Amino acid sequence: MHDHAHYPPLEPWRVGIRGRCPRCGEGRLFDGFLKLAPKCEVCGLDYSFADPADGPAFFVICFACVPSILFAVWAQVAFEPSMWFHVFVSLPVVFATCIPPLRPLKGWLVASQFYHKAEQGRLARPGE
Repeated sequence: MHDHAHYPPLEPWRVGIRGRCPRCGEGRLFDGFLKLAPKCEVCGLDYSFADPADGPAFFVICFACVPSILFAVWAQVAFEPSMWFHVFVSLPVVFATCIPPLRPLKGWLVASQFYHKAEQGRLARPGE
């Protein structure tokens, strides 16, 4: 295993949004659009510690999807456009604001877990 002294701490947002290894900043974090690679091909960091769960989807729903849908509803109520407006404007706006942020957000959450040494919670017993 590599010594952690050789790897200075990297800011999670810098490596995460670029999809790079949270330890070395060089290897790929993803093996596909959203699938994490098993490990870093440069430093060998095992990515099994990472579990962002539904975090990226939650942030995208709150900060991108809801405003996009509100835009479509507002346009419908204010202007009563035809169905084609929603096919050629609203739908692409929803896809453009909801799909691209998923990967950088997932990368940032995984890098943050590594940086902050996050792990599953457990009960603390007296004397431990």
